[in-house]
Amino acid sequence: MGKRDNRVAYMNPIAMARWRGPSQSAGPTIQDYLNRPRPTWEEVKKQLENKKKGSKALAEFEEKMNENWKKELEKSREKLLSGNESSSKKRERKKKKKKKSCQSSSSSTSCSDSSSSSSDSEDEEKKQGKKRKKKKNRSYKSSESSTCESESESKESVKKKKKSKDETEKEKYIRSLSKKRKKTCPEDKPLSLESSSESDYEEEVQAKKKRRHEEREKATEKAKKKKKKQHKKHSKKKKKKSGSNHKSG
Repeated sequence: MGKRDNRVAYMNPIAMARWRGPSQSAGPTIQDYLNRPRPTWEEVKKQLENKKKGSKALAEFEEKMNENWKKELEKSREKLLSGNESSSKKRERKKKKKKKSCQSSSSSTSCSDSSSSSSDSEDEEKKQGKKRKKKKNRSYKSSESSTCESESESKESVKKKKKSKDETEKEKYIRSLSKKRKKTCPEDKPLSLESSSESDYEEEVQAKKKRRHEEREKATEKAKKKKKKQHKKHSKKKKKKSGSNHKSG
């Protein structure tokens, strides 16, 4: 049994296209596009002129339309103004009629009552507004007064505390002095002891104040002396450095 021959002959596609001949295309070819009828320069100029004329006509049409719109707007404005004038005239006529009716009618009191009621209502509104303002001012003032009172109370409490401390210290000092005096001289009177103890206490307080002031002055003098010494040392070091630099040079 021999094998079946599956080989196919090679066909050149370009040769096959030439053999088939020119293909029937649906649209125009490139040659047709190049050979199309073209206008001359004069014809082009005429076309441009026609275009310009067309634009002029359109501009004229637009101007006419604008003029028509302006006329319509003016008419509508006149109508509106006349309507407003007529409405204002009608209102004035109505007011005049009301006034005449009030004057002619025998119940002139009713008109006066209505006017007085309107004025009373306006006065009541004004009074209510004033009352509201007064209430707001009172509330604001009361809040300010409460804050001031609280501040004054706090200051008074601090002062009372300081006074109570000073009084307790005085009493303690007086008691200690009275005990010492009783031991040393029991024949003296208590009133004289109290007066002398108060004066002694005041003298001691003044002496303490003087001592503190002197200590502060001494501390400031010491600080000034230290600063002067440091400045002198610094100046000596600078002089030594400058002298060594001169020698090396």
